[in-house]
Amino acid sequence: MRGMSIAGANGSGPTSRSSNRFYFAGGDYTLMKDMTLSYYYGELDNFYRQNYIGLAHNLKIVSGNLKSDIRIFISDADGKNGSAAGRSAGYVSTGYYGNNRTKGEVDNNVYSGQLTWSSGGHSVSSGYQWLTGKSDFPYLNRGDGEGTSTWLITDAQLLKFSRAGERTWLARYAYNFADAGLKGLNLSILYLNADNIDTGNGRKGEWERDIALSYTIPEGILNGLGISVKNATMRSALPDTSRKGSAGQRDQDETRVTVSYTLPLL
Repeated sequence: MRGMSIAGANGSGPTSRSSNRFYFAGGDYTLMKDMTLSYYYGELDNFYRQNYIGLAHNLKIVSGNLKSDIRIFISDADGKNGSAAGRSAGYVSTGYYGNNRTKGEVDNNVYSGQLTWSSGGHSVSSGYQWLTGKSDFPYLNRGDGEGTSTWLITDAQLLKFSRAGERTWLARYAYNFADAGLKGLNLSILYLNADNIDTGNGRKGEWERDIALSYTIPEGILNGLGISVKNATMRSALPDTSRKGSAGQRDQDETRVTVSYTLPLL
């Protein structure tokens, strides 16, 4: 079994590097009614240390609810990634370090904020996220589709908008058709647009549009049977090269169809 790694060191060849130790701790604290403060710490041995601070607040206004969501990640090098010898041995992160160097030390901070207004079956969100530092945002990534979820507000179907220097704004609309009498039917539309990505050819941008429609049978003999269709379009001004070892990204169009069945055990 392969160990845990990050983008830049997670290849399948002899130069890939991984770790078998990940430390994680944290918790949530209710400051007052409808306001929660979160702190979590994660450490992937020989790669990175990461501190997360989050603040969420819900404010009820007339017939709706306004949610504020602030997230901060502070990440730096750990162990071998923090030494020149260790990085030479392959314990590196992706990013942009000047002079066309795209691998190096973990050095990244993420700041983001998002507002969501919900009323009836409608939900509208707007958010902004910016990254500082020379490296991309580090997270567990084995390079084979496993362990690739993040807690970023920009974690979309195709992209995560987590590159060095990247600044992203987003808009989202969702509707629960139960409010119109169609229980089990849901629609969501998400658009993200980013710029300021650090590359050897200047600052670049990328964008993504996601549409998702899902339906779950709410009652009857087929209760719990669901189907979802997700379509995503992504366009990037980055070079059309492999993500491994460089700052490239191919344009993509993708449609996913998922059939699921929820079976209650108790």
